[in-house]
Amino acid sequence: MTQTAEATRPAIRPRIAAKSGLFLLLGANVAAVTTLFAQAGLSDDVLISIGRLAGLYGALAMAFQLLLVARLPWLDRRIGMDRLTTWHRWTGFTILWTLLAHLVFIVFGYAEVEHHGVVDELVDMANQLEGILRALVAFAVILIVGAASAKFARRRLAYETWHFIHLYTYAAVFLAFTHQIALGTSFAGSPMAKSYWWTLWLGAGAAVLAGRVLLPLWRNLRHRLRVTAVVSEAPDVVSVYMSGKHLDRMPARAGQFFLWRFLTKDRWYQANPFSLSAAPDGRTLRLTAKALGDASASLRNLRIGTRVFAEGPYGAFTTIHQQRPDALLVAGGVGITPIRALLEDIQGHVVVLYRVRTQADAVLLPELNQLAKTRGAMVSVLTGPDQAVGPRGTMLGPANLHMMVPDVHERDVFVCGPPGMTSAVLRSLRELRVPKAQVHAERFSLAA
Repeated sequence: MTQTAEATRPAIRPRIAAKSGLFLLLGANVAAVTTLFAQAGLSDDVLISIGRLAGLYGALAMAFQLLLVARLPWLDRRIGMDRLTTWHRWTGFTILWTLLAHLVFIVFGYAEVEHHGVVDELVDMANQLEGILRALVAFAVILIVGAASAKFARRRLAYETWHFIHLYTYAAVFLAFTHQIALGTSFAGSPMAKSYWWTLWLGAGAAVLAGRVLLPLWRNLRHRLRVTAVVSEAPDVVSVYMSGKHLDRMPARAGQFFLWRFLTKDRWYQANPFSLSAAPDGRTLRLTAKALGDASASLRNLRIGTRVFAEGPYGAFTTIHQQRPDALLVAGGVGITPIRALLEDIQGHVVVLYRVRTQADAVLLPELNQLAKTRGAMVSVLTGPDQAVGPRGTMLGPANLHMMVPDVHERDVFVCGPPGMTSAVLRSLRELRVPKAQVHAERFSLAA
């Protein structure tokens, strides 16, 4: 990397700054919620007090959940959608357990005060108190969404089906919010508490509206992407070239991906994540995809001139996180697409390790070799059966990785490929004690 690039590198790493800011924001809100709860006064029944506090924490977790899925560019470029999605998943569990605690403690507490049975008390509350029935519906929706998001169910559901079910979370949030307005002591406790909760909910809603609706609409109206070429790279691999207006002003970087919708009669409702397979040049965008499913297989049938609706760019798999002057890029299969784009953009001396089963599977290899020649980089194609990708396998195990790249500790390492290969490389890098800050990998997992 040049001295100028080193001089402009921020003192605090972008990911650390974003994570610290996000968790400081969460911590400050936890403190605010706890303080406002205490100021409102405790109930005479300890179970009711615990239930109310659990409900407030559940409401805060819902607002934080909205922020995590808002796809705000500042957060996404620094943290990455895969990490934000992982946090989204764990926040979902937090919401489930806090709301369950809220329901259980409140019902048992009031049953104790009123000397009723638990079931009778729940029925009376649903019939007599405004907002209780809405809260029960919201909780039922969250249970359904949680079940659909469990690993065993997620594997069996098409992405579109899972996404449709997941969208009902927004309905649950709205119902929970109206319940809080109707019965929450935090709203009635003081003007300060009421102002806090309105600000929190409106801020979270505005983040979702801006990141998920307004920004994609504005960018697509501005850039007006259309397909300009469809090129077969291999029997099961195709590249799609797109052009539009003002692409030099699109904030896309090599290594990022978009959610692409091709506006044809049979594809307009499908959004699929594909990485850019070439660094943005201000004139065209290119994706390269392997025919792993119906959506990617149908790309080769796109017509020239097809309108494209692209959400993004997304992802933190970029040079913004590069720490060292030189780099190692490790790709597996079609994971070569963001790696090939990074090779155009990354500075310093670069080594590329391209893991495929056979030489014929090495798509974009001529481009890689030409780029390597121009950049003074080294490209090695590693062929062999899939079993060889284990942490101590002959291809990408720690010993062989160190032999191929002796100065791996002095390089940033970017890894993209199938989950098994990516995990194996990350284990090898841990065994080699490559500093965590120099290791970059992003899995394209999406939150609804």
